[in-house]
Amino acid sequence: MKVICDRAALVEALNTVSGVVLARTPKPVLRCIKLTADDSPPTLTLVGTDTEVTVTLRTERIEVAEAGEALIPADKLGQIVRESLDPTIEITTDDESAVITGKDSRFKVFGYPVADFGSVPEFDGDAEFEIAAGDLHRLISMTIFATARENSRYAINGVLLERDGNKLAVVATDGHRLALAKGSCKAGGDEPRSAIVPTKALNLLLKLFDDPEQVVRCRVADNQIFFATDQATLVSNLVEGNFPPYQDVIPKDGDKKAQVATDMLVSAVRRAALLTNEESKGVRMAFDEGGLTLTSRAPEMGEAEIKTELSGYSGEAIEIGFNPTYVLDALKVVDSEEVTLELKAGNKPGVLKTDNQFLYVVMPVSLS
Repeated sequence: MKVICDRAALVEALNTVSGVVLARTPKPVLRCIKLTADDSPPTLTLVGTDTEVTVTLRTERIEVAEAGEALIPADKLGQIVRESLDPTIEITTDDESAVITGKDSRFKVFGYPVADFGSVPEFDGDAEFEIAAGDLHRLISMTIFATARENSRYAINGVLLERDGNKLAVVATDGHRLALAKGSCKAGGDEPRSAIVPTKALNLLLKLFDDPEQVVRCRVADNQIFFATDQATLVSNLVEGNFPPYQDVIPKDGDKKAQVATDMLVSAVRRAALLTNEESKGVRMAFDEGGLTLTSRAPEMGEAEIKTELSGYSGEAIEIGFNPTYVLDALKVVDSEEVTLELKAGNKPGVLKTDNQFLYVVMPVSLS
């Protein structure tokens, strides 16, 4: 294989694909990126995998003198290309090594047999749905923060994607809060489908499909999910198990409703959280027709009180405690100027809404 690459394009591709490559593993091939050069049309394809997630990215900013394949350690290849100041980089490979040449440099890096890498999953068959990358990015960003980091209930370590007709719901929970975002897609079939996708795969997806206008095709096959555009493909194993029946978790009886400006609530919660600690990490929120009062108290630190106007309020007065981090996590991802809080009682979950596209359920904390 012999190619001349646009260095900037190659750096961008390596940074993306390297995100899935394992830095420490007893299997050397899993520390590598597979390069495939085709001359019709001139294309360089980069593939990285950790055996659970596989990322494929193609770049056409390349000249192909000789088509071929190579398996090169991702860290060394990335370091060499990133440190170069040359606008183009030449890569020549044989069965044992790769030579990376710049204007004033030459590096020889030992590689591995391409056959050791194994087969690369392909997007075969029709798509379950298609969606603009920007819309998919929004749905994932508004939910992925609520996934469980470590939990014996393995299913909630992932994010649920649920398609019904041309509607797509994305759901995440850690048992203390639940985030639900809804959007539209172009359905490839009538039968509803769902899949639980690992958070690692979705974090990589956010970097891989960064053009909001490009169309992402999605397909579920056996125990894998495929996301693809014309330039890139991400394949991930699915999370095993059953996702909790999230519709049953969403309260329907909140008879106390408050509307508040998003930026005002963010400011108030942040300030109230300044005087909390691990022992008293709850912030008390008192709602009534006169407004919202937030109070917090930490032994040996002090106490805080912040008053905030409400755009509207209906129902009886109520006091409830929330973990401020959980509230702020949701407010960071909403894109509306105002949010609605629906409450039932001080010991019942609260619901934060922006419109019919985003809903967030959060458990209260004890204020005793």
